[in-house]
Amino acid sequence: MPSMDLFALIDESGRVIEWGRPAEELFGRAAEDAIGRPVTTLMSELAAEGPWGREGSQDGTSVLVRPVLRDNSVLWQVLAAADSPSRRGEAILSALFAQFPVGLHVLDERLRVVRGSAMSSSCCYEAAEHLVGKHFTEVYSFADPLEEGVTARRVLEHGEPVVKRIVRGAHRPGRCRRRIFSVSYFRLEDPAGRAIGLLMATADVTEHEKSEERRAILDKIRTQVGPQPTVGTVCRDVVDAIVPAFAGAAVVDVVEAIVRGEEPPLIPAQQDTPLRHAAFQGAVSPIPVGDVRPLPSGTPFSGVLSDLQPRLIRLDEDSSWLAADAARADLINRSGANSLIVAPLSLHGRALGVVTFYRDRRQDSFDEEDLAVASAVCAHAALCIDNASRYMREWVVALTVQHRLLPEHPAKQASLDVTHLHVPDPEGGGAWYDVIDLPGARTALIVGEVTGRGITAAITMGLLRTAIHTLAALDLQADELLARLSDTTTRLAAAYAAMPPADLPHLEPITAACAIVIYDPVDLTCTIARAGLPEPVLILPDGTSGSLSVPLGPFLAETSNAPFPATTTDLPSGSTLVMGTAALADEVLAPSGRLRPLLGSLGKRSQADVCADIANELAGGEALLLLAHTKPLPVERVLTRDLPAGPEAAPVARAAVRDQLRAWGTDDETAYNTELIASELVGNAVRYGAPPLKLRLINGRLLTCEVSDGATSTPRVRHARTVDETGRGLFIIASLAEQWGTRHQTHGKSVWAELAPETPTAVR
Repeated sequence: MPSMDLFALIDESGRVIEWGRPAEELFGRAAEDAIGRPVTTLMSELAAEGPWGREGSQDGTSVLVRPVLRDNSVLWQVLAAADSPSRRGEAILSALFAQFPVGLHVLDERLRVVRGSAMSSSCCYEAAEHLVGKHFTEVYSFADPLEEGVTARRVLEHGEPVVKRIVRGAHRPGRCRRRIFSVSYFRLEDPAGRAIGLLMATADVTEHEKSEERRAILDKIRTQVGPQPTVGTVCRDVVDAIVPAFAGAAVVDVVEAIVRGEEPPLIPAQQDTPLRHAAFQGAVSPIPVGDVRPLPSGTPFSGVLSDLQPRLIRLDEDSSWLAADAARADLINRSGANSLIVAPLSLHGRALGVVTFYRDRRQDSFDEEDLAVASAVCAHAALCIDNASRYMREWVVALTVQHRLLPEHPAKQASLDVTHLHVPDPEGGGAWYDVIDLPGARTALIVGEVTGRGITAAITMGLLRTAIHTLAALDLQADELLARLSDTTTRLAAAYAAMPPADLPHLEPITAACAIVIYDPVDLTCTIARAGLPEPVLILPDGTSGSLSVPLGPFLAETSNAPFPATTTDLPSGSTLVMGTAALADEVLAPSGRLRPLLGSLGKRSQADVCADIANELAGGEALLLLAHTKPLPVERVLTRDLPAGPEAAPVARAAVRDQLRAWGTDDETAYNTELIASELVGNAVRYGAPPLKLRLINGRLLTCEVSDGATSTPRVRHARTVDETGRGLFIIASLAEQWGTRHQTHGKSVWAELAPETPTAVR
């Protein structure tokens, strides 16, 4: 055989990918100057440079150009030959058309087949000799022959090759799926550069493309279907991902128990297990989304949740089972489905639901490999549905816990009209409020917030709310109440931190805030302390408003040990206090807030209407607002009497109490007990306290008797012995009163006792 050397190797786009030594010697160009460049550009440059290479190289050089197949791509070799190319070229061309593993067709100017290779018959199901003279779109049953004709004509006219164009074939009778081809077009020219036809190269890439499509579908499922807060959202994502890429229509039915936040049934599931029609994607849906019904018996669907085996069903006129399922029969008839796959949704031995995939007559029927894809889709979907159902169960529990822990309605107060607005977080949160009765007809208004969501935040909120009720019973001042609550929060955070991670997998450090207002309807004052929450707003009776300047204390459980400063301010009768969580700071509570003008209308509109308007305007997230319209306690319901500092104080106090209770119409037993309690309190103040002494009797929700003195010492109950002459006063008080205690003030203290009259006292 004559020796041949490689000049160059050219890819399908016309770029040089190899440049041999003969080419370097002939053209005087190194490989690095040629590789990667279009061969037409390179030849134009060489022609412009004049004679090539070394001396004597101007003589003609014979070359051979032949196609080679490499990794499903057609490459072109340019070879140097010592003898004439005519007979060699003919031999190579014959071998190429006889043995090349790609279908080759030579087309004339009218795009008719002039010559076809041996492989062309396997691509178009006809012998090569029967192809000559036919238009190439008649040889290949393309899905869109007009578009292919336009593409080939463009290459013939402009010379720009089209390489590896993916073209789908049309349906052929007796075949369940269409073929997919990789088609390339190259223009053929005579020595003068005139177009004389096309070279068309085709390769059957059906299996490769189908494999790529299946891989793309699974990749899309994994990226598009992920963690979601609800089962319905996951189901909608599933059908959106697989239609129309994998199926013409898809239906997801989930076990109804999952939607209600309950555990799904164990496998095998009963045939009468109710399923909810959760999502559908396709042209027609005879079953409305949200409809609940069991899988129909006597159909291929009925056993899917028992044996967990996916089923491939080809539809024809003999599908008698359709009579047992009218809804699906209607969908199949109206959509023209040719096959379907029904696959189970299951995880951890529990049945979650069923997914049904449909293909119509415009698509290839499902095959066994599609069955494997459907199973993989359902496996991923089942995992996401299970995660969503667990989240939904936690969400239901969190909302239930928060709802149960919050007061349904504020306790009715004689001196306050209280209205609250609570916009819960969809995932459950930790905001709360409280209205707590205090001794002396006072009331504590509390707004608190635990950051975070879910069951942990709701439980933490419940623990702090319980703690503040316990602390309020000690009759502490607002700042001391916050300090004790902060200590409790610190201990709670330490207890959380000591728990195993498995018990609280999503636990974050506790961040809690709280604001406390103690309103005194007798003195018409309020004492305010806050930890992390915005300043309260005061709406005066004339409609003007302003923020109450209260120093900001640290968040609860912070390690700074900073104090919680308190501020006491006067409240005109008929004022309205507004307290809220941090979510309302900018829009509602700030002077420049978008919704602040709504608070200015409180004097003209009801608190409930204002709260409703604010709720409609809020963007989202948890928010809590507390409105309290203040009223004074009538002066005739309060007795205040200064007492002497000596032993004569007790009879003076007894007489004042006796006269006032008679005026109020208090029953005899309560009047006697109150007189005795007043005598004992005054006696203790004279003996152990310091002047000035003051008696106060308040006819509120309960009957309160207070004695104040200038000493700071706290009395305590003693258990006197039989021979002791003293030490029984507080024991008597504790036995007669509903409750008693000590409240420390800036100067001195007040010891109080509360009694519940047998009949309500009236003012005369």
